[in-house]
Amino acid sequence: MALDRDQVLRSAAALLTRKPTATMDEVAKAAGISRATLHRHFAGRDALVRALESLGIAECEAALDRARLDEGSASEAVRRLVREIQPAAGLLAFLYGESQLWETDRQDDGWQRLDAQIGALFQRGQQSGELRIDLTPVWLTEALYGLIASCAWATLDGRVASRDFPTMVAELLLGGALRREES
Repeated sequence: MALDRDQVLRSAAALLTRKPTATMDEVAKAAGISRATLHRHFAGRDALVRALESLGIAECEAALDRARLDEGSASEAVRRLVREIQPAAGLLAFLYGESQLWETDRQDDGWQRLDAQIGALFQRGQQSGELRIDLTPVWLTEALYGLIASCAWATLDGRVASRDFPTMVAELLLGGALRREES
């Protein structure tokens, strides 16, 4: 019987999202395979994390495509993006906290492509006068990633309802956390 690599990665992602310190033995068990089989396909944790990174990038790129970032207002596009990315939020939260992805010069070009597309969305919103110009597109992109990861962790812990994810992430990002004095 052939190994379904995608199923193994999704099982690993589900486990590591809930338990980032899981061992390779635990990953193999979650995937329903032996540790030896897991090691034949992923030489170690680094190889597994890199494969999960590729999966996460692919899922984000698909979410960006489905969100149609060039259509409508920037705020509408942000709301669509958050809704579309929610199914991958747990995996993204794991990757966001996986320091080995960010400590070397081996960063996948996929992150740069994602950053560029999301940053262009925020820049479009700034140019149209819809979004604040005192926050850079780079910072807004990082803030979006951070909110997605935080809300994913809160959802996985049961502290936040999954149905509230899109509203909480998009509205906090778009509205800002500080109350503004009314004139």
